[in-house]
Amino acid sequence: MLDKSDKNDRRTFLKSTGTAIVAGSVLPMTFSISSGMAAQRAPLKVGLIGCGGRGTGAAAQALKADKDAVLTCMADIFGDYLEESYQSLMKVNPAQVKVADSHKFVGFDAFQKVLESDVDVVILTTPPAFRPSHFEASVNAGKHVFCEKPVAVDAPGVRSVLASAKKAQEKGLSVVSGFTFRYDFAKRALFERINRGDIGEVSTVFTARNGGGLWYKPRQPEWTEMEYQMRNWYYYDWLSGDYIVEMMVHSLDMMSWAFGDKLPLSATGTGGRQSRTEEIYGNIYDHFAIEYDYGNNLKGVHFSRQQKGCSNTNKVEVSGRNGNAVVDIGKRIHATYGENAWAYDGEHNNPYETQHEELFAAIRSGKPMNEGELMGNSTMLAVLGRMVGYSGQTITWEDAMNSNMILGPAPEAYAWDLKWPVPPIAIPGVTKVV
Repeated sequence: MLDKSDKNDRRTFLKSTGTAIVAGSVLPMTFSISSGMAAQRAPLKVGLIGCGGRGTGAAAQALKADKDAVLTCMADIFGDYLEESYQSLMKVNPAQVKVADSHKFVGFDAFQKVLESDVDVVILTTPPAFRPSHFEASVNAGKHVFCEKPVAVDAPGVRSVLASAKKAQEKGLSVVSGFTFRYDFAKRALFERINRGDIGEVSTVFTARNGGGLWYKPRQPEWTEMEYQMRNWYYYDWLSGDYIVEMMVHSLDMMSWAFGDKLPLSATGTGGRQSRTEEIYGNIYDHFAIEYDYGNNLKGVHFSRQQKGCSNTNKVEVSGRNGNAVVDIGKRIHATYGENAWAYDGEHNNPYETQHEELFAAIRSGKPMNEGELMGNSTMLAVLGRMVGYSGQTITWEDAMNSNMILGPAPEAYAWDLKWPVPPIAIPGVTKVV
């Protein structure tokens, strides 16, 4: 029988307004602000860099998380995206949106203008290719950061993020990533039980995320090739990292979480594109199957596809020596089975809001939280998965992390007339990645 008596998980383990990240681990931390202090809190000025759907949502969630937060700057390479985002945010909470026309910045250098302003916090929600350079510039400018996942598309980008995260820690800056599941109360309760040994030593973690097709923006006559690729960034590996990096990184982050954020020794696998074959889908795959080797016969397995007309799922299954655990997102199951059977029956939250609540609490408490190492390593898990899928070769973590292969142009080369070539579709057994 499943034990559902633990209805106070939220109160006993998760009732904290902040989270400290130390060497990639999640530790509970309680922040205390007196009512007098709260009444006299200074506004936290927020800058949004990347005004697409995710950026607009993140900005709205940030403003909801702290009633004294004010959005004062916005930046995007596309003026229409920025204006649509601004209008949407004005409908949600106009009292906290104070963005003058002079603080709406457009172009490849727009992010720098936000960083030159007096904002306290920046939200980095551009396509993944831009995040390493934007994160580095934000830390250098002394800004607290919310950085959407993934944080890079290749190993040099990940190394840059890890270096910037270390600098952020030295400067006392808070860094929160978009690995939203880490802020979900039910998943926190479940993974806390896994990590403390309720199912015994973890031996295998299986993740699966199968879905259908996504959006596409038809080419317009006035668009250059660069603009076309930028507006359809998801389908170009130099911009998104391929879908395993852009989306499935959530599943791989949970795999890492189950293993206590231990790094794998190597990975092997395959992938390809069977149904998403038209030119409009750039050069990314539509399926991957990857095995991660953690040593001592400990395995992590990831399977995913994005193919229309197929069955869908989004789950994680963790096998231990004394039981197993399951996260089934579609069925809202968070449970363990075996000697310590249990099912989550506590409070459910909106993790997209919680991550901003904890970020602002950390900033205001003067006790910074830093997820930089965690977000870099989880992103690298996905980059490694793409590398072995593209090549068909077994690649060690060390070799992948030390790779100098850069997928896209240098940031200083970005321009609307840049004709960045689309690489051919990778062929396992033929394509070289290191």
